[in-house]
Amino acid sequence: MRTPPSCPPAPPGRGAVLAGLGSYVPPRVLTNAELCGHRPIGDEWIRARIGAGSRRIADAEATVDLAVRAGRHALTAAGSAAADAVVLATLSPDRLCPAGAPEVAARLGLGQVPAFDLASGCSGFLYGLAVATSMIAAGTFDTVLLIASDVFSSFLDPDDWLMRAIFGDGAGAVVLRAGSAGEPGAIGPFDLGSDGAQADLLEIPGGGARARKRLAQAPDEEFSPYFRMDGPAVRKQAVVGMCDSVTRAVGRAGWSLGELDVLVAHQANQRILDGLAAELGLAPAQVLSHIETYGNAAAASVPVLLAQAAAAETLVPGQRVALTAYGAGLAWGSATLVWPEVRAVADDG
Repeated sequence: MRTPPSCPPAPPGRGAVLAGLGSYVPPRVLTNAELCGHRPIGDEWIRARIGAGSRRIADAEATVDLAVRAGRHALTAAGSAAADAVVLATLSPDRLCPAGAPEVAARLGLGQVPAFDLASGCSGFLYGLAVATSMIAAGTFDTVLLIASDVFSSFLDPDDWLMRAIFGDGAGAVVLRAGSAGEPGAIGPFDLGSDGAQADLLEIPGGGARARKRLAQAPDEEFSPYFRMDGPAVRKQAVVGMCDSVTRAVGRAGWSLGELDVLVAHQANQRILDGLAAELGLAPAQVLSHIETYGNAAAASVPVLLAQAAAAETLVPGQRVALTAYGAGLAWGSATLVWPEVRAVADDG
């Protein structure tokens, strides 16, 4: 895989600082036993290969609904009722058009602020974090509400029990404020990259312009509206890809891997998380995980875990923290921060 071009750390000055976190997961718990029914492959198999014992599934709620709940919690945690802009990262938009972020902003009572969606697979929160940080560092906005929300269960084939074993639903949000690039809670440096030559490893082939054009020419051709993934191929690359990305981000922060206290990684698979710990020389406890209870919440997995860890005081002020994700695109990203004094509201449904 080609090494992405170097992104030097931002110069000292204005930065984006973490000011509040929020998360929301729907109340319905889908256990392995319920998922598998009378199949010979059940709870033990799923736990051994994925690490999940259950996941949360949205029934009546959609992606914007979850986003509003998480966004409101983040604003409350930040002690604010306003934000200058809203960014929504999602793999599962409620509609192809329009974007969901303006509706989120309206329902949160934020007025006619700029609001837009961002699609970058399971790395969407990291990409959104980079975009929001850049908007604040440039002086365009003083506060940005970034939300990652996915009701990915609605894009899974009801008959594909393996995909349903992996994924769950949820939303996580952060409020970023203008501050000093050197203070605790300042986001960055970042490492971002992509490899579109492998776009077909994770995809939803139906519903977009390509499928619609093809169907107009060949009405009998079928394009599945459900997510599909070459799991083994992705798994092999995910550990190496995230390790390399974290190493670059940590180096740009001026840290060594030995100085890293906590890694918050995309909750794709417990085997991947264990591989990250081994490759980076971290103790298993340094790589946070909630996949056993919540599964893989797609783009929302990192911010949901962040908010839950902050609310539980698992994250302690002064810790050196790295964030990383890898997913459809292929796209990956990592970021660093020194954990600040910050509030979080984690809503467990």
